Amino acid sequence: MDTLSYKTATPNAQEVEHKWVVIDATDQVLGRLCAKVAKILRGKDKPCYTPFVECGDNVIIINADKVRLTGKKMTDRIYLNYTGYPGGQRELTPEVLMKKSFNKHLKPGMHPLFIRVMKGMLPKNRLGRRLIENMHVYNGPNHPHEAQNPVVLDINKMK
Repeated sequence: MDTLSYKTATPNAQEVEHKWVVIDATDQVLGRLCAKVAKILRGKDKPCYTPFVECGDNVIIINADKVRLTGKKMTDRIYLNYTGYPGGQRELTPEVLMKKSFNKHLKPGMHPLFIRVMKGMLPKNRLGRRLIENMHVYNGPNHPHEAQNPVVLDINKMK
């Protein structure tokens, strides 16, 4: 038995094929939707998954303004920021972050609520910061990524 023939093939960043996926967030629960999107961004749904390689797909989320939170979380959940200065602790609710997403000065595809939720589900290192850039979130049904030929994915069929 030759032990060299049983090496595990780990793909590097150049070998991985990145697809583009469109997900409709209409009437989806925010946390459950983001957990599935994190799995796609990470590449855990692919057979060539490697923890230290960016092997996930690019995700486009449309109709982000129609996402829902269960219970009274839209108004009662509090996200904390700290500016670094004395008395600089800021409180934000998902309702405020949702209103900020309609701000015209924000970079297109950057939704503050989805970024806040997704950062908690991705690794807290360089890889996680690169993966969050592969997510593009839009409030309406239109997106500017038609040239990439994205595939529409039904999130309800995913485990």
